[in-house]
Amino acid sequence: MLELKHIDKYYNPGTVNEMCLFSDFNLTIRDNEFVAVVGSNGSGKTSMLNLICGSIDMDGGSIVIDGKDISKEKEFRRMKYMGRVYQNPAVGTCPTMTILENMALADNKGNLFGLKMGTNKKRIDFYKDSLRQLNLGLEDKMDVKVGTLSGGQRQAMALVMSTMTPLDFLILDEHTAALDPKTAELIMELTDKIVREKKLTTIMVTHNLRYAVEYGDRLVMMHQGQTVIDVAGEQKKAVDTDEILRKFNEISIECGN
Repeated sequence: MLELKHIDKYYNPGTVNEMCLFSDFNLTIRDNEFVAVVGSNGSGKTSMLNLICGSIDMDGGSIVIDGKDISKEKEFRRMKYMGRVYQNPAVGTCPTMTILENMALADNKGNLFGLKMGTNKKRIDFYKDSLRQLNLGLEDKMDVKVGTLSGGQRQAMALVMSTMTPLDFLILDEHTAALDPKTAELIMELTDKIVREKKLTTIMVTHNLRYAVEYGDRLVMMHQGQTVIDVAGEQKKAVDTDEILRKFNEISIECGN
């Protein structure tokens, strides 16, 4: 279980541009939950992910996983048990390395490399099987440099790579936003399949309200660093996209947008 307790976060503290993003923010995410998070720009969605991953520091509060406070833990240490897929498909893969080399790198996440060979040939069939589920033919292009692939192919690879090793949490940061509609649908279907099969606790930030309604066990809408909607289970199943859009528009009008 992931708990965000009494989180405070300020930007530009002590200056005329000081902004309070989170003040006494609390959120609990249970094991195996797939949580979709929506909200307008500046609502705190991505900042919340950055706090969980350790990409930015808090000004107060604590982040607790299964009773252990990880608030002071460095980002690279948290990444041993978290996987993150970013909005930009170029971020999750190394363009100058081949598909095989990228897969091998992800496969060794959290372990020391030492002076041994970077690619374990005994794992190649496993890598091919992992890529075959994408139905993109990447399993037949293991020696192709990833930089030559399309954005959708790279994002699909990034999703597979981020979930190759055992994880406590999968963090999806608007991971379909930079893709064309057809590819975005493919990535969402793949996301749902992987999350269900691996029973991953998942937090997905998205601007696509339909995805937030159709996917996941729980839907959270954020506004000005607070949750304004939080529905799960049967209550979430009863929510439709128009209802979420109506609430989103109400908030936008209140903010003068």
